[in-house]
Amino acid sequence: IKLVYCLRKRDDIVNDRFCQYWLEEHGPLVKSVAEAIGASRYVQSHTTLPELNALRIEGAAYKRPMMGDRGVGETMAALERSMSSPAGVTAQAKLIKDEARFIDFRHSRMFMTEEHQIF
Repeated sequence: IKLVYCLRKRDDIVNDRFCQYWLEEHGPLVKSVAEAIGASRYVQSHTTLPELNALRIEGAAYKRPMMGDRGVGETMAALERSMSSPAGVTAQAKLIKDEARFIDFRHSRMFMTEEHQIF
């Protein structure tokens, strides 16, 4: 099971600072609680080439001006197991508190997926 988080930066944070914080601050935080949340893998996909991205998402609910949509986070996790443990609940609360520093929750989306590799 993979948790996919399409996140958007807060409007009060510049793009470069958002990417730097997500990569250099939040990434290590996720790594530090990986066992508690049952994560076996964590990937950040930072957006590039905004002019090409705009062509693909014209009219989509996720599109916002000024590159507000910044990337996708993916976590392979045993979430049910981790959320039933005290350490997992504490770790999730810690991550959410940190995410509030740079993510616009209202305009971000999260969903669970199962990968099917085609090639």
